[in-house]
Formats: sequence, C-alpha cells, structure tokens
Amino acid sequence: MGLREYTIRRIIELIISLFLFSTISFIVFRMMPGDPSSLYLEEGILEPGMREAIRHMLGLDKPLWEQYLIYLKNTFTFTFGISFLYNKPAIEIIFSRKLLNTLALLLTSHGLAIVFGILLGVWAAWRRGKILDISSMIGAFILYSLPVFWVGIVMLLLFSVKMGLFPLSGTITAGVTYSNIFEYMADYIHHLILPATAITLIRLGGDYLITRNTMITIIGEDYIKTALAKGVPEKIVVWKHAARNAVLPIVTWVGLEIAVIFSGAVLTESVFSWDGIGKLIYDAALWRDYPVLEAAFFIIIFVTLLANFLTDLTYASLDPRVKYD
Repeated sequence: MGLREYTIRRIIELIISLFLFSTISFIVFRMMPGDPSSLYLEEGILEPGMREAIRHMLGLDKPLWEQYLIYLKNTFTFTFGISFLYNKPAIEIIFSRKLLNTLALLLTSHGLAIVFGILLGVWAAWRRGKILDISSMIGAFILYSLPVFWVGIVMLLLFSVKMGLFPLSGTITAGVTYSNIFEYMADYIHHLILPATAITLIRLGGDYLITRNTMITIIGEDYIKTALAKGVPEKIVVWKHAARNAVLPIVTWVGLEIAVIFSGAVLTESVFSWDGIGKLIYDAALWRDYPVLEAAFFIIIFVTLLANFLTDLTYASLDPRVKYD
C-alpha cells in the first residue's frame, strides 16, 4: 500500500471515528443527571410550573431520537446550536478568543516541555548513572505523578498570594485601559506565566523520561559505537545521530497525548480562571449547557484524531523504515 492509499484509508477512518465519538458525546451528556431547567429550579429562580416551558424552549421535551438528529445536523453543519447559558451560537462563544486563549496556553507550555524534555533527556542519557542523571530522573518521576490542579494551587498560594508576583486569575487585568498593543501583550503574558509553567512542569517529566529511555537504547546501537570508534566528535554523535532518532517516540507521544493535554487544560484553566475552552467546558458542565459542551468536545475530538493522523504521516516521513499496511 502506497502513501496515497494509506492517507485515503486514514481519512475515512478519521471520519468514521469522528461520527462515533460524537454520538458517544451526545449519549454521555444526556445521561448527566438533571438538565438546565432543573438547575434553575434548584436555585429557586423559576417556579416549578415553568419547567416544562423552559424545556420546550430549549428543545429538551423532544424525543431523544429527534434531539439526536438535530444534534447531528448542528454538528456536521458546524452550527452546534444556541447556548442555553449565553443565548449565543455555541461555535461563536468558542471562537470568541476562548479557543485562542487555550491554544496560547497549550502551545506555550507543551512547546517548552518538549524542547526542555528532549534536551534534558539527551543530556541525562549520555551521562547515565551520574548523580545529576539520577537526581533529574527522580525529579521527573515526581513531576509526572503530580496532579496539575495541585501544582496550580501551590503556585498560586506561593507566587500570587504570598509573594504577590503574579495575578490570581484571568487572562488580562480587569478595568485596565491599554495605550498600545505592547502593554496588552505584556499584561497577557504576565497572566499566562503561572498556568503555562504549571502545565510545562507536569508534561516535562513525561517528555524527559521517554527521551532518556530512548536515548539509552540508541546509545547501545552498533552505529553509535562505530561512529565513536572512528573518532567522530561526541557532539555530532549525540545530536546528529542519536538525538535525531530519539525524537521519533516523542512525535508519537505528543500525538497520542492530545486528549490528555486538553483534559489538563480544563483543570488548569479552572484553577487559574484562564478564559479558555477548558474553563468554558467546566462552566457548561455545571449548567448542563449541551450545545457548548457538544461543540467543545467535537473540536477536541477532531483535533485529537487529526493529531494522530498527522503523527502517523510525520513519523513515516522521519523514519523511512516505516511501511504502510
């Protein structure tokens, strides 16, 4: 099977998977206890007699199969319906800076984690067994095992509450008027530092451990020993021969971890009140805002499947030994 046939097959699989996961999302959200009208009743905002009127207005009184057909139509026409909570199109809410805020957080944190994880992993593997290697490995295991929300809370208490170095919440300072774009970006980055650092620390451990373990295996290969025996400079052997092959598992790791990355964003954004998709999902789940939940999860599912698809193609381009089955 050639690259073209393999790509077509993977695209078909992606579409089928997208349909199946979207259906599962619909079922899971409808299985959640309560609905938006019952939440209003619990808060004492509505009289009990108004519940059916609210359910009719939101379309929740329709048979489940009819709700499902409406959901499919809204999903695959990328309208996703009107938010119960915000009374706006769900897709408009997601793309009104919230998606950009989440991308800024995730790209910054995971970019840093990948770069430093690879650098530290290569360095530690080449000095395997030394004190710095052992201590860095222990530190990586500890970081990888810590929950991101706990790290976020500790950082807020230390750097925001105790030391006052960073803001407690938000993406920008409320009520501030900026004279130019540079002031706005400086304030935005100031708010970004803590949540991005929290995710970076958690993800760094995994990237480091995978790179280190892969490097240790590669260092034992004959072609590495041959290069060293021929007198090839150590730096060239480490970075051109060994590290290049050690990057391959990281490519697969990043692609497979996209869903975990977004789940970490939900927790991190909730802790830091970062105005992104993660916090939006948290708020929508509390208020049973089905259109927003469905739109957000569809985007996450699509990005995850697309990342896995691109990972397969990227891995094949990096490693010519890969065959398409």
